[in-house]
Amino acid sequence: MNELKKRIKYNKFLSSIFLIIGLLSTLVGLFLLTVLFVDLFIDGYPRLTYKFLTSFPSRIPEKAGILSAWVGSFLILFVTALAAIPIGVAAGIYLEEYGRKNWITNIIEINIANLAGVPSIVYGLLALGLFVYFFKFGESILTGGLTLALLILPMVIMATRESIRAIPNSIREASYALGATKWQTVQWHIFPYSLGGILTGIIIGLSRAIGETAPIITVGALTFIAFLPSPPITSDFPFLSFKWLFDPFTAMPIQMFNWVSRPQKEFQVNAAAAGIILMIMTLIMNGLAIYIRYRFRKKIKW
Repeated sequence: MNELKKRIKYNKFLSSIFLIIGLLSTLVGLFLLTVLFVDLFIDGYPRLTYKFLTSFPSRIPEKAGILSAWVGSFLILFVTALAAIPIGVAAGIYLEEYGRKNWITNIIEINIANLAGVPSIVYGLLALGLFVYFFKFGESILTGGLTLALLILPMVIMATRESIRAIPNSIREASYALGATKWQTVQWHIFPYSLGGILTGIIIGLSRAIGETAPIITVGALTFIAFLPSPPITSDFPFLSFKWLFDPFTAMPIQMFNWVSRPQKEFQVNAAAAGIILMIMTLIMNGLAIYIRYRFRKKIKW
């Protein structure tokens, strides 16, 4: 009995030690992140003006802005989301709910897990050969968006599968017991209940995509561009234009890289200001995901 009490006491002691180590690790990470953000904000705050957001890049640092960069980032992310989200979610649902467990699906699962850890430059080289040279999309917004879609696709698939896997089997069995088909069960029960986790994986993937530099430089993104892509809405029928998909582009990370590589201190300030804007864009994306997830969970009745 005394031996059991000693063992329990020892385990509680180890648990407390682990709790303290985990808490300290978290606090250290938050402290370093706060210091970096504050330092970035102090450096870039003087350039955070409306003119900075609405001006094109310039060789004069005081006149330089990020208009073409943030518009390019937005359009690339839009193409990335349209390409990666439907395919990734559909693939995750199929592999988890419909795919038979055999050697083919095992090979697919292993490859998806491996692709999630492949360096981003490899996707850039793949996209260069596939989209630029084979499909002749050129060095365009479409190529950049599809490149980043390939990059985050494994993450979306894995997040979808893990979210679906977390749904209790009792929900499936109850749906089947009431006469629902496989698709009705997935549509009205499995997918809504797992949507929170799926959205989290999608936003993590898009947050990674918005900060990537190597893949889009590889496929030909410009480091200096003083014009915007063609407008998607026109005055002529059918009032929609897809010409912008094949226009050249730049993005926020590339613009920051261009400014950081210059020796003038003023360009370093511009890079810091662009970094703040990029972080704000990422926070907005995460905030929107949290809001959407909250709204969907509020509608779900367990």
